[in-house]
Amino acid sequence: MTDNDASPPEPERSTPIRTAVSRRRALAGVGGGLATAAAGCLGGSSGTSESIAPVSIADDQACDQCGMIIADHPGTVGQVHFEDDEPEGGRPAQFCSGTCTYSYRFDAEDDGRTPLATFLTDYSTVEYEVYDEGSDTLLSSHTGEDAFAQSTALTVVARSEIVGAMGPDLVPFSEETDVESFVAEYGGESMAAAEVDRATLDAL
Repeated sequence: MTDNDASPPEPERSTPIRTAVSRRRALAGVGGGLATAAAGCLGGSSGTSESIAPVSIADDQACDQCGMIIADHPGTVGQVHFEDDEPEGGRPAQFCSGTCTYSYRFDAEDDGRTPLATFLTDYSTVEYEVYDEGSDTLLSSHTGEDAFAQSTALTVVARSEIVGAMGPDLVPFSEETDVESFVAEYGGESMAAAEVDRATLDAL
C-alpha cells in the first residue's frame, strides 16, 4: 500500500501464478492496531512502546540476523527497537523474516538488552501477492513504514504452506477474519504474536 513496499525479485522461472489480495479494511486495521497496542512480552513496556513508530527499510539494508538483503526476499519482514541501539549503529534492528526477527530478539534479551517495540509486516493492511516459485508458495514482502504493526496487535499463522526468506515462517495479521481466511486456504495454526517463543520457531 506504500510506495516503499518492495515486491519480491523476479528470478528465472516459468510463468508464476500470482494472486492479488485486496485489503479493504487497511485504514481501519492500522488505526485499530495502534489504538489497541498494549504491553506484552514482544511489545515493550506500556506507554514507551506506543510512542515508537516503525521505520521504512532501505532497499540495500541487510538483515541483522542472517545478512541477506531484506528487500530481495519474499515474505514477512520485521524490526525491533531496543533501548540501546548502539549495536545496530543507532537504528532499529531490521530483518528479512519473522524467524530472523524473533531469533535476534531472543538472543539480544539473553544478552541483557531491552527491546522497546517489535514490528512485523501486517498482511491485513497491505495489498499482497501470493505466487508460486518452483514448489514453494511465497508472499510478497513490504518494507514501507505503513506496512508494519506492533506485535502486540498481531496474530501470526505458523506452519502454513507459505515459505519466507528463511524457509517456513510466521505470517502476521491484525484482523481475525484475515487470519481465518488465510488458514482456510494455506493451512497452519494461529497464535498471538506475543506468545511466540523459541519452541514455536523450532516447530516451524
